[in-house]
Amino acid sequence: MSVDFSPLAARRDAIIAGLHALSPTPHLMGILNATDDSFFAGSRHHDSAAVELGIQMWKDGATWVDVGGESTRPGALPVTIEEEIARVIPVIEGLREANSQGLISIDTRHTDVARAALLAGADLINDVSGLRDPSMLDLVVESGCGVCIMHMQGEPGNMQKNPTYLNCVEDVQAYLAKRLEELIERGHDPRLVCLDPGIGFGKTHQDNIDLLEAGRNMVANEHAGLLWGVSRKSLIGHLAQQEDAKNRLAGTLGIAAVARSKGIDVLRVHDVREHADLFASMSPFSRKADTTE
Repeated sequence: MSVDFSPLAARRDAIIAGLHALSPTPHLMGILNATDDSFFAGSRHHDSAAVELGIQMWKDGATWVDVGGESTRPGALPVTIEEEIARVIPVIEGLREANSQGLISIDTRHTDVARAALLAGADLINDVSGLRDPSMLDLVVESGCGVCIMHMQGEPGNMQKNPTYLNCVEDVQAYLAKRLEELIERGHDPRLVCLDPGIGFGKTHQDNIDLLEAGRNMVANEHAGLLWGVSRKSLIGHLAQQEDAKNRLAGTLGIAAVARSKGIDVLRVHDVREHADLFASMSPFSRKADTTE
């Protein structure tokens, strides 16, 4: 049975624009977790409350609202496909009804969930498993949707037990480049692709720092976008000596402040308004720097 992805195709130009930061500051992707166990309690919302929060994120300056129904924090246990779909689809439908032009991503590693989300109104698949499942790659090509390919070593349940690389930056670069090339070979527009080095997903603290320092060098194809997901993660806790995620906003904003110099297109964040305020405060000085370069 054929599936109609024409509503998604109609938003294609907006998706491409949302994956490439043309202004001095990155696009913001607000994190909306329809879960009970995501690592930051402040990101957990359900049903109408989740829809209201997503709408507010757009108002606060988010380009994207990223809806997830399965926690992928270190040590997290999987949920059933049926449960994940039941969590995310009503939220996506509510967001799409409220804003026909707003950009929505589905945070999932399961093809059935991703397909249902695209048909409900999502624009992009944010796959933390980096298109390991060939059927997910098939869906991306079939639908022509946006996709964020993230690198993760191992699975959420075991990824932080003993992450090991010959060279983390080079290994992650190679993985992301291979996945991107597979899409391009099948005719997928690289402008619809965003790459994510996977901070905290099977990485040591030094690995995370090295990946952030590499910045835009993580992207082999100039047409693809680059996303950082660092918000309130353990790296911030390590650097700022803040064990509790609720105390990591200031450290998160510190990392965000250097994103522009690293060529980042999208920042995935819990706190949209605070990041928008940060970039608004930096903007006069960013423009001045651009004119003197």
